[in-house]
This record gives sequence, structure tokens and C-alpha cells, in this order.
Amino acid sequence: MGRVSLSQYLVEQERSGLKITPELGLLIEVVARACKAISSAVSKGALAGVLGSAGTENIQGEAQKKLDVISNEILVEANEWGGYLAAMASEEMEKPYQIPNRYPRGKYLLLFDPLDGSSNIDVNISIGTIFSVLQCPDGINEPDEKAFLQPGSKQVAAGFAVYGPSTILVLSVGNGTVAFTLDRELGSFVLTNERITVPEDTGEFAINMSNMRIWDAPVKRYIDECLAGKTGPRGRDFNMRWVASMVADVFRILTRGGIFMYPCDARRREGRLRLMYEANPMAFIVEQAGGAATDGKTRILDIQPSALHQRIGVVIGSKNEVERVTAYHARG
Repeated sequence: MGRVSLSQYLVEQERSGLKITPELGLLIEVVARACKAISSAVSKGALAGVLGSAGTENIQGEAQKKLDVISNEILVEANEWGGYLAAMASEEMEKPYQIPNRYPRGKYLLLFDPLDGSSNIDVNISIGTIFSVLQCPDGINEPDEKAFLQPGSKQVAAGFAVYGPSTILVLSVGNGTVAFTLDRELGSFVLTNERITVPEDTGEFAINMSNMRIWDAPVKRYIDECLAGKTGPRGRDFNMRWVASMVADVFRILTRGGIFMYPCDARRREGRLRLMYEANPMAFIVEQAGGAATDGKTRILDIQPSALHQRIGVVIGSKNEVERVTAYHARG
């Protein structure tokens, strides 16, 4: 069998009798094309004058990079006219983006973090795009924030792109997790891993050690045990990895296992990552690959959102390690 393109993969999923519809397939393809455009802008960097601050802040009060704004515009403009979306929501926009009246509306809701890890842009470290797809509730023509507030288990698709040495698109439509690599000469995403599996056990952890002083006791216990290595209660050595770019850290976990932790702490009791367009899609993808994801206590995909930009603690990766951290929280 020859190389399988993203388009061919989506058509085959549709023909296999799964829930993927032609409209959902088209939506995913358009998002993928937008990711190619973002990848091109990222790769040009200073040559295109896209590095540095945009001089503005997003709804979370975070300074926006020029590429944050550019990436958000690329995704909005690519998806607003196709007729498959009812509305969009983004980390960079306070409220849901309504489809202009001049375009038809569809039955899906798209959420995205247009450029995850953007603090790494100017130092040329891997960054990416995360997206999540929900069905719009029946009978709603102009979805407000409430229409988006569905638990992650309701996602019909989720994915993320990593803009690194190569551009990778990771995708799940609820039938496992797969990865595509962008062939720049052909301009298309080609299937390069048709069944990603996260090992249940791992010897790697990723966490921001500078926050150790404000961690809750269960998190500190787990990391202390990892750091103790062969002489500690775990009886083996662990390596620490921390890119400070969720897409890069999670892709590493999908590739060779590991655990990524951005927990709640004394300074951020609600957590730091966004539930709707970071934690939910990543949890969906990792679970579909055999991993696990909790907020330290509860399965992320079971959490009922209360706000569009809600933050949450995240423990995600190899199943046995995530369950260990979650058990430590249960014991207090």
C-alpha cells in the first residue's frame, strides 16, 4: 500500500461506519490547511518580521506575540466560510466567534489554542496548535458560551500540530490516535503512525521544578520519589524533561511514554492550563492512545466545564504513573 494522505485517511474512517461525517472530515482538513499556513509563518521567523510582542493582551491577561494574533486570524479566516461550523472559540478571543451571516452554518463547534507554547517563539523551540471539535446542541442557531460547555467526553475529534524540525499533525476521531507528517514538497500531510500507543510505564517525567515550593503534598511526594531514583521507594532512576510547550511535551509522551504535570498549586488553586482547548483535546488524544489524564483527582474528560476559559490542573501520560499521582491525591 502506498502513502496515505490525511484526506484518504478521513474518507476511509467515514466509510468504515464510524461517526465521522463528510462535514467533520472537511472541517479537519481545513484546520490542517490552516496549520500548514501557521507552520510556514513560524518557519520564516525573523525573515517575515513575525517575532516579538504584538503589544496586546488576550482575555487571560497574557501578552500576545505577533504569531499568536496571526495564527488566530489564520484559523478564523480558514474556517468561517465552509458551512460546517456553528461557531468557534479561541484562547485569544474573549467570547465565541459567530459565523458571519453571509456564510451558511453547520453543526460543529471548533475550539483552539492557535499557538501553544508561544513564549518559546523567539528562542526557536517547538510550538504548536491544539484544537477540539464538539457538536452544537440541537436547536441553537447562534451558539453562546453555554453551548461550548460540554465535558471532554463529548468531543467528536481532537488534534494538535507540532511545529518542530518537521511539522506533525496528531489526530483522533475516537478510533485511536494517529500522526501525520507534512511533506513540504507535496504540500500534504502523510500518515506516518497509524496506531500510537502510550506505554503504561515510564521512566520520564515533565514538570516545572521552579514551582516546587508551592506544590501540594501529593505532587511533591511523587516527584521526590522519582528524584530518589534507585535508592528510593520506586527502585529505579527517572529522567526529567520540560520543554514548557505542552504540544512538544505531550508529543514526546505519545512517542516514547512519560508523564506531564502542570498541577494546581498554592499560587494557582484553579490550575494553569485551559480545560476547553488545551486539557480536553490532549486528554482525548492521550486516552485514545492508551494513556490517562486527570486533574489530580478526577478524569479530565468527565469534568463539566463552568466557563469557556476555565483553568485546570493537568496530570497526563502513561497510565500507571497518572494513576499513581491520582492515588496520592486521593490519600491526601
